[in-house]
Amino acid sequence: MATILRELSYRYQWLYDGVSQLAALSVGGERRFRQLALKNLDLQPQTQILDLCCGSGQTTQFLVEYSQQVTGLDASPLSLKRAQRNVPQASYVESFAESMPFEDNQFDVVHTSVAMHEMTPHQLQQILPEVYRVLRPGGTFALIDLHSPTNPLFWPGLALFLALFETETAWQLIETDLSQTLQQIGFHVTHESLHAGGSLQVIQAQKPL
Repeated sequence: MATILRELSYRYQWLYDGVSQLAALSVGGERRFRQLALKNLDLQPQTQILDLCCGSGQTTQFLVEYSQQVTGLDASPLSLKRAQRNVPQASYVESFAESMPFEDNQFDVVHTSVAMHEMTPHQLQQILPEVYRVLRPGGTFALIDLHSPTNPLFWPGLALFLALFETETAWQLIETDLSQTLQQIGFHVTHESLHAGGSLQVIQAQKPL
């Protein structure tokens, strides 16, 4: 059942978007959810932003409100086709996050929204150093993703969501200390916050100058 629902949610954007919007109610709705990781960042029209694992452009649509230099990257041709239709203001690249076709020090901001829990621990060990590589010194990696709830009332809902739509990689991520992992790579974590009873985490980490 979990496999069927997961497959359907990626095949049909209306289902994926519906689930996302329902989950976002816990933090005040879709718009607020998609911008939580961007809070307090100094984004300007010329800020070079990479929307990593951009999917169908769910967060890209908000990034282009801040900057005219937004690039979305995803490994799925179907998702990128939808993103180009949904958010034509951005440019798009089809690639795996583990080996990005960008120059060193290319972006001011790398953003990712609820995508890292899709990755195996081995993939994360490849992706996070790649993020560090493509960021300019002083640039920021901003992410929002799943977290082990600190409020026990949120555990049943998260467990049901993971059982229906996710795989074991989501469980592995909520057991991972992402902040510590980023610091081991060389990032300086500048902001951490928990939302929705602790079931969501926001991290902003800077590449040192």
